[in-house]
Amino acid sequence: MSNYHIKGLEEYFQVYRKSVNQPEQFWGEIAEENFLWRKRWDKVLKWDFEKPEIKWFEGAQLNITENCLDRHLYASADKTAIIFEPNDPLEPAQHITYQELQERVCKFSNVLQDQGIKRGDRVCIYLSMIPELAIAMLACARVGAVHSVVFAGFSSTAIRSRINDANCKMVITSDGSYRGNKTIDLKGIVDVALEDTPSIETVLVVKRIKSDIHMRPNRDKWLEPLMEEASTTFTPEIMNAEDPLFVLYTSGSTGQPKGMLHTTAGYMVYAAYTFKNVFQYNQPDVYWCSADVGWITGHSYIIYGPLLNGATTLLFEGVPNFPDYSRFWDVIDKHKVNQFYTAPTAIRALAKENLSYVENHDLSSLKVLGTVGEPINEEAWHWYNDNIGKNNCPVVDTWFQTENGGIMISPIPFATPTIPTFATLPLPGIQPALMDENGNELLGNQVSGRLCIRFPWPGMARTIYGDHKRFKDTYFSTFKNMYFTGDGALRDATGYYRITGRVDDVIIVSGHNLGTAPIEDVINEHPAVAESAIVGFPHDIKGNSLYGFVILKESGEQRDPQNLRKEINQLISERIGPIAKMEKIQFTNGLPKTRSGKIMRRILRKIAAGEINSLGDSSTLLNPEVVQEIIDTRL
Repeated sequence: MSNYHIKGLEEYFQVYRKSVNQPEQFWGEIAEENFLWRKRWDKVLKWDFEKPEIKWFEGAQLNITENCLDRHLYASADKTAIIFEPNDPLEPAQHITYQELQERVCKFSNVLQDQGIKRGDRVCIYLSMIPELAIAMLACARVGAVHSVVFAGFSSTAIRSRINDANCKMVITSDGSYRGNKTIDLKGIVDVALEDTPSIETVLVVKRIKSDIHMRPNRDKWLEPLMEEASTTFTPEIMNAEDPLFVLYTSGSTGQPKGMLHTTAGYMVYAAYTFKNVFQYNQPDVYWCSADVGWITGHSYIIYGPLLNGATTLLFEGVPNFPDYSRFWDVIDKHKVNQFYTAPTAIRALAKENLSYVENHDLSSLKVLGTVGEPINEEAWHWYNDNIGKNNCPVVDTWFQTENGGIMISPIPFATPTIPTFATLPLPGIQPALMDENGNELLGNQVSGRLCIRFPWPGMARTIYGDHKRFKDTYFSTFKNMYFTGDGALRDATGYYRITGRVDDVIIVSGHNLGTAPIEDVINEHPAVAESAIVGFPHDIKGNSLYGFVILKESGEQRDPQNLRKEINQLISERIGPIAKMEKIQFTNGLPKTRSGKIMRRILRKIAAGEINSLGDSSTLLNPEVVQEIIDTRL
């Protein structure tokens, strides 16, 4: 249909112009012609970035699961909706049809209702990449509850803070999970988290690794027997367009994680539209995104985007290097995957290994390759393009954030000419602006600045759960009438965008956004530590690694440095998760500070990266002598 599926560069420019000149008509047509509504909207868009208040399709009524599941049953009931590829390649894959998925979601919806979950309640989901994760999310949406998925690599402290922040009533978890050759005690982690979570009434437990776990009477219930008894029919709760669909937490540059709240109708329209165009999905393609559903990429491009389009989406429980480094290519060959979407970190790790892992696999089914999580470096882009795509598959280097709901800047395959390291052009409806530090817009091409968006799009978050002031302060106060992304970008001579990275204290490690403040808070809790500062430094595989500069108390100076480093990393692992551990910890007598007491991280970043000859101006430092001392003891 018009606008919904873009197939060439000229068409992209036509559609883009319409989306900018007549945004309400543009999104109204897409919404009307491609989705099932119980009631039509009164107004496509109402917005005010000053407040900030954004409403899409106000007055409309719907249930997103009818669009993901029920409407496909007429023509595609027997089509595979989800291929589940387990961690162990010897365990058979599961093919779940749209009919089976709809029935399992209805059963789970009945279980939720029987356990007292109703419209508006928050449900925390802490599961690895198993079918029950997708089914739990969709069941929450069907009953009108708000799901809050927590990445299954996070610690009990991280889970607790998210449960308490959203006031969750239930946790859905499993007895444990598989990850490569390890098993992880998810239920044990949840038990520790729930030692101080007064809002939790029920814990539903999926049986996955069949381990012996403690079940607390009256609170903990096995899911399987409840599912067996449940009916396969459940009438979906009719939701308003702006009713919350989910809360998803992202790292902030200050301590408390931010619960980004996404609503129903706008998110649905945007996730579906971007999936269709960025991956050029056609029936009967098999699509695979290797991200975790614990991140926005997984929400939008493993679950909602594909299912809204009636796609076959692959859910992968494993890791790229188990049983060996050919695992990704095995899966693509086995399931004849057509679109493959992964992170630059994974590509860099696999590119280091012998090409024989790739060469004995048939990858000819591939049509589109994608990358997500951070800008991809040129070397990795070429390796991916040459060895996986055989110079035959466009590489879409996609840029978006948890706050955005869906991809914002990306090539459209077979339409946009690609250049390594460039996210290229904004998708229809997205109006980027580059700003200088003084709040002036940088017009024309060959400029770089802070990346903002000047106009709302349907997939954007509406608030930070329970803290609208923080939402306004973080995203809408830096530049007047603009959404500020927190990222820097440049626009080249042709108008292509390249994302240059965060401009605040958030570091992207292996595609995970890690705020430095919460990690520093944990380090500073160690009894031997007086103060700390964390910066990122370049890493061949992860993109960035964490480098900690730590001032010890007198008692700490007497301790063995190696043991201290282990203890600090152990503390980080327990409080935040293993992904936040330091690669290097340097003990120092001082940190470079301005006269107002602010740590000059720019200098620390240069030192960590080994760029000690280009430290820039240090005349404003209170203690310039400390810089040389840090350089002399650099690891």
